[in-house]
Amino acid sequence: MPRILIADDEPDIIALISRYAQREGYEVVSVEDGSQAVRACREEDFDAIVMDVMMPDTDGFSACKQIRAFKDIPVLMLSARSTEYDKLFGFEVGVDDYVTKPFSPKELMARIKVIIARHQRTDKKPSGVFSAGGIEIDTLGHTVSIDGEKVELTAKEYDILLLMMKNRGIVFSRDRILNEVWGYDYYGDDRTVDWQIKLLRSKLGEKRGCIATVRGVGYKFEG
Repeated sequence: MPRILIADDEPDIIALISRYAQREGYEVVSVEDGSQAVRACREEDFDAIVMDVMMPDTDGFSACKQIRAFKDIPVLMLSARSTEYDKLFGFEVGVDDYVTKPFSPKELMARIKVIIARHQRTDKKPSGVFSAGGIEIDTLGHTVSIDGEKVELTAKEYDILLLMMKNRGIVFSRDRILNEVWGYDYYGDDRTVDWQIKLLRSKLGEKRGCIATVRGVGYKFEG
């Protein structure tokens, strides 16, 4: 039975998500703050985490960053705020999806299924080394380097870069990137791609130009 960790300081939210998750066949564990979420992930295994941003003691972003340091678990972040800064920051610390309150419990369950399925497919990626324009991806070691220097990327930044490097010169629309990286059932909008591309370019530094914008169409890798 798949297991979900819910981290939220609002009992009503925990009860709502738990009720729908249990109907979908998930085993649910709940905690009330970020530090408890980190501790729970150290002691147990989960298939996904649903975590609120604003919590006492340790906020959701900080908890996500700490968890990412020792365990790879897909994270869906809940927040009452929907600013671009919050979403960008969430993606930067490794959040897989971002849902604003109030939310539809049915949509939330659908998003949870998507991030779990996507995470389970990661071990099916092709092995090998892809190199172009001074950027190298080692899929066996899951590492990225620029001119020999390693660069730390989030899971989504890595997946986008690998997709585009494997298909140099091919233009990918935002919808196609969503389908290839997030999955065909992703419920977000295509601005998610723009945010992730922006973050990826910032990590690539002087090589940011390798990710070219094709106005009105999408993006492609040039290098």
